[in-house]
Amino acid sequence: MRSLGRLIAVVGPTATGKSDLALDLAARFDGEVVNADAMQLYRGMDIGTAKLPPEQRHGVPHHLLDVLEVTETASVAAYQRDARRAVEDVLARGRTPLLVGGSGLYVQAVLDELRFPGTDPALRADFERRLAEVGPAELHRQLADRDPAAAAKILPSNGRRIVRALEVIEMTGEPFSANLPEPGPARYDAVQIGVDRPVTQLDHRVDQRVTRMFDEGLVDEVRRLERAGLREGRTAARALGYQQVLAARDGSGDMAAAAAETAKATRRFVRRQRSWFRRDERIVWFDADRPDLAEEVAGTLQVGRVAGS
Repeated sequence: MRSLGRLIAVVGPTATGKSDLALDLAARFDGEVVNADAMQLYRGMDIGTAKLPPEQRHGVPHHLLDVLEVTETASVAAYQRDARRAVEDVLARGRTPLLVGGSGLYVQAVLDELRFPGTDPALRADFERRLAEVGPAELHRQLADRDPAAAAKILPSNGRRIVRALEVIEMTGEPFSANLPEPGPARYDAVQIGVDRPVTQLDHRVDQRVTRMFDEGLVDEVRRLERAGLREGRTAARALGYQQVLAARDGSGDMAAAAAETAKATRRFVRRQRSWFRRDERIVWFDADRPDLAEEVAGTLQVGRVAGS
């Protein structure tokens, strides 16, 4: 077992098998995992995020799991700082850091030179008020007038990102797109490994995962987290599965319908993840369904067939 001396990012949509591959690569290359799943940052959000329990981590150290309370708001800027610190610590100890997850912006924040301007609470509140009054489509049209490049990258339905883009433009006097990363050599001489599966197979795996989550006690997990302040959390309460259970508890109480809606929403999310990662031509893709996946990826890394991203 020898370290590669460089960062390996294992990315791709939900339910492709990234965690299993990362554990195998960690065993082969003296590695430690750095989490890049935004919702796995939260303590207690275990079942609904498919977080590997300690006994299934095969002794591989994991970083940036369980570092936030559900009442706290996840920040990409804070994550960038903490994840880079973890990566650099692993490298300094002569081991291989594995950045693993499906939160595309979080991965990119570690690898690329993204800037994260501060916030102006009053300005943010004003744009959020306007969002509530006129809806995301109207604000998206305003964004398109001020920064067409940013508007092209943000869905017209994503009110939160539209508000953030307008806030940054107003604060800095610069286009929001000026803060978006440009493709180039990745930090840490990183290698980006992407894993994916055929759409129909992945949809089936998502359905199975959601069924398992509800069978294993997601509803009880949500109840426990409610007592810890889940509903007050701006980020945590929106997590897939959690928001559907909360909505069911507020309404009909039909958890079968909540599970069906969770699966539907997760399938949509998987397609957005795939679209995000496929835009990055530096990622080297592998079929997660192949039985020799770990051997193929490890062999590729060992013989140097993957250059720095």
